[in-house]
Amino acid sequence: MLKIVAMNDLKNIPSIDRILKEPAIKKLLEYYSHDSVVKLVQQNVNELRNEIKRGKKPSSLKKLISNIELSAEEKWLVQPSPVINASGVILHTNLGRSPISDESIKAIVSSAGTYTDLEYDPQSGKRSNRQKHVQDLINQVTGSDSSLVVNNNAAAALLCLTALAKGREVIVSKGESVEIGGNFRIPDLLNQSGATLIEVGTTNRTYLSDYQESITENTGAILIVHTSNFRKIGFTHNPPVKELADLGHHHNIPVLNDLGSGTLIDTGKFGLNSEPTVQESLGDGVDLTFFSGDKLLGGPQSGIILGSQILIDKLSKHPLARALRIDKLNLTVLHSTLLHYISNEPLKKIPIWAMISTDLPEIKRRTNTWLKNWGVKGEN
Repeated sequence: MLKIVAMNDLKNIPSIDRILKEPAIKKLLEYYSHDSVVKLVQQNVNELRNEIKRGKKPSSLKKLISNIELSAEEKWLVQPSPVINASGVILHTNLGRSPISDESIKAIVSSAGTYTDLEYDPQSGKRSNRQKHVQDLINQVTGSDSSLVVNNNAAAALLCLTALAKGREVIVSKGESVEIGGNFRIPDLLNQSGATLIEVGTTNRTYLSDYQESITENTGAILIVHTSNFRKIGFTHNPPVKELADLGHHHNIPVLNDLGSGTLIDTGKFGLNSEPTVQESLGDGVDLTFFSGDKLLGGPQSGIILGSQILIDKLSKHPLARALRIDKLNLTVLHSTLLHYISNEPLKKIPIWAMISTDLPEIKRRTNTWLKNWGVKGEN
């Protein structure tokens, strides 16, 4: 009996042509191509057919049309969609990381809608390097000798390891051989780069001597990974970055420091846990420092690599550098973001720093304003 009912329900599903004549669907056809709308209708009809086969009660035509409209909205409106971040986490990696400044939005609109001198020198009329737009600014705000920008920090790490240590060994503390999200693991990165991972120390304690004893003639680099998304507390030890840099220099081995978020501003000034700054890493003497542009810098998705002119030139000439290069629009936003540091206005202009630096009395004032607007009596 159930099978007979299901067969009848399947026969009662309106045809595609019938659905296309519905006013709401005809309205979709005014905005989207006929083929696209037909495919969307077919998908929803197939879903309805499968539900009936599973024993579910068939939807009415009105409900089917509503589902099609909802599908169109979900698939064809601008994505990703804006959301309100009520998580309590200012720099939320699942919510798009750093919002960019108003000036950066204007810059990207200007750059996106026209041709640009991305890789062209108007003075000579010849091809130029896209890095020229941000390289001097990066060097100025960080104090680095030279720099290179790629499309994210994982790309920066991959490029550095591949160019400097492919076919060789890379020493990493066991406590820093981590997964940083999205199943992205340091051992996998090392494997992809063609380097061999040499873990030293233990999960909670690693000493300078552990690195020293693992150095061989086949050591290609020492990698330091800042574990910014978790912390080890209690009975722990890691050698200072400067000591590792000195060790590397003594053995003529490049020391690479993956800062992760990377910051030019001391987060400890605002009641947060202090993060190692980019300037501190450079001051400690590591050979290459790399970090994300879309986290504490407050800019677009990018990976920024800092180091000596010799090493940066070597990275720039590697084939991966082109495959991982930053695109025009993110380059535009990065340039605009760096200008906020040049003008000494990051706390005012860059959204995440404006939020981080907001003092408690101001936060309380805003909260009470919201409560008042919502009709909640009393001050909290």
